[in-house]
Amino acid sequence: MATIKADEITKIIREQIENYQQVMAVEEVGSVISVGDGIARIHGLDKVMAGEMISFPHDVVGIALNLEEDQVGAVLLGDYTKIEEGDTVQRTKKIMSVPVGEALIGRVVSPLGQPLDDKGPIAGDKRSPIERLAPGVIDRQPVREPVQTGIKAIDAMIPIGRGQRELIIGDRQTGKTAIILDTIINQRGGNLICIYCAIGQKRSTVAQVIKTLTDSGAMEHSIVVAASASEPATMQYIAPFAACAMGEFFRDNGKHAICFYDDLSKHAQAYREISLLLRRPPGREAYPGDVFFLHSRLLERAAKMNQDLGGGSLSALPVIETQAGDVSAYIPTNVISITDGQIYLESDLFNIGVRPAINAGISVSRVGGNAQIKAMRQVAGSLRLDMAQFRALAAFAQFGSELDKATQAQLGRGQRLTELLKQDQFQPLPVEKQVLGIFAGTNGYVDDIPVEDVRRFERELYTFVETNYNAVLKTLADKKAIDDGLRAEMKKAIDDFKKRFVADRKTAEAAAS
Repeated sequence: MATIKADEITKIIREQIENYQQVMAVEEVGSVISVGDGIARIHGLDKVMAGEMISFPHDVVGIALNLEEDQVGAVLLGDYTKIEEGDTVQRTKKIMSVPVGEALIGRVVSPLGQPLDDKGPIAGDKRSPIERLAPGVIDRQPVREPVQTGIKAIDAMIPIGRGQRELIIGDRQTGKTAIILDTIINQRGGNLICIYCAIGQKRSTVAQVIKTLTDSGAMEHSIVVAASASEPATMQYIAPFAACAMGEFFRDNGKHAICFYDDLSKHAQAYREISLLLRRPPGREAYPGDVFFLHSRLLERAAKMNQDLGGGSLSALPVIETQAGDVSAYIPTNVISITDGQIYLESDLFNIGVRPAINAGISVSRVGGNAQIKAMRQVAGSLRLDMAQFRALAAFAQFGSELDKATQAQLGRGQRLTELLKQDQFQPLPVEKQVLGIFAGTNGYVDDIPVEDVRRFERELYTFVETNYNAVLKTLADKKAIDDGLRAEMKKAIDDFKKRFVADRKTAEAAAS
């Protein structure tokens, strides 16, 4: 029989008492009062923060948006159909955040950062809140570096700079997404990360965009954030903020990124739906009073940071869809007043074959020549004004009145410049070729070429110069400015080509007759 020693028992009890720790886990919990249409009303979360993530059963999360005296209004993300009245909810004490970092490049993700492309989980554990204050005035520097879109009409007349916010606005089916895709494709081999955010688009449209980017090798520097039309309004509401947070990671690490929000009209509609369900008072066109702040706090996060903060940049190209060309509607005027200019696409121009269908009169870039290389400023200085005047003159000339020689010459030049600025989709041009083509147009080299031959003239000019005068293109690309020697070389190259082009045309006409 084992003997029990009193001092051993005393020692064990003393050790137990010394090592005893009292741990209290305090969790703030509440209960669901009512739920429906992706909105839950919760009682009992007295200390919850605005924008805080709330944990619901079945792995559903919510964001606290309405903080009222006796209840909290939250929007639900995920499969909210499983949530029922009386369910217990918990605070997470975390603001809504998404994964950020290099691992997202080349991926298609949801607004919550979950992969949608069957390529496995996203590596890395960096997260960033979707709502952040925009950089202050002192933290920024002026926009000076160009974002080369590869589209002649934009790079010449309505240039976009790194850190700028340029609106793309137009009716449905006028080529808004096409401009975005061309811009992304043109960044191949560059240092600009492109983030395409699809808000309320058809799934087939988003799939087509991803296929186009993959086929052209542009997914290697792109991130796609997709909240398609079949997603709840809550997902569409957070999508652009999530995309912006992903872009800010690159901006804050001294790199360059650009966000495309396609489109903010549907974003405003999703926010209107949420606000009305939360019983916020409706304003004009039933939009809530803070719909302007919704877009301004998103777009103000685009900035070119000063050198002390790494000199990174985040640019923004939001898209707005107009109804029958009405740019004075509520949401279009709001976003026009927030951005640094707009590219206005016109359905009439699109339908007569002017593509990209950019209206040079209404379109403007408030950064202007600062966002162009010097060579482009030299050749395209007055191009936008000339094109706008040509459109006004062409409308006047339709009355059939007698026109003087100067007016006829201006009309002829305008018609040929319009042809020069046309461009096929998914064929972005390097800036040195753009400069060469516009130099030929603005210096009168195409004034005596038949209008229907101008595009062929341009195509063959690039091929001829690449073959016989490649040094001209190389110097343009390296120097980014035109001095007297280079100007003489460019003129010589175009003169040589034009003689050959005219001779070939005469030979072809003679053979045809």
